[in-house]
Amino acid sequence: MLDGSHSITIGYILWIFGFTGSHRFYYGKPISGTLWFLTLGLLGIGWLIDIFLIPAMDRQADLRFEKGTIDYNVAWILLTFLGLLGIHRIYMGKIVTGLLYMLTGGLFGLGYLYDYWTLNDQIADLNYGL
Repeated sequence: MLDGSHSITIGYILWIFGFTGSHRFYYGKPISGTLWFLTLGLLGIGWLIDIFLIPAMDRQADLRFEKGTIDYNVAWILLTFLGLLGIHRIYMGKIVTGLLYMLTGGLFGLGYLYDYWTLNDQIADLNYGL
């Protein structure tokens, strides 16, 4: 789906680092993302199988999360590559916590992990005006 909330291209890019579970977190699956992170993608087996599951995960995320002002893809790229600096939080309009992340390394890494678990829901809340 070209106009969905998530991008299959971003999903596959994150899949390259999939043994960390990043693509699963991106598609709103934090429990299995954590499992992939702790087991290196189920010792690589789950990671390889996921190459075939990404299109379905993308469709599910597009149905679950609606597009809005905050782009999921931009926020996830910023979190993945600059998350400890809080750039993704500044992008979402959370300036104070973004600066706090910048000064504390993502609140010593714990806030960074929290955002991996909750970023899709944070964006959905902002996009829905909650």
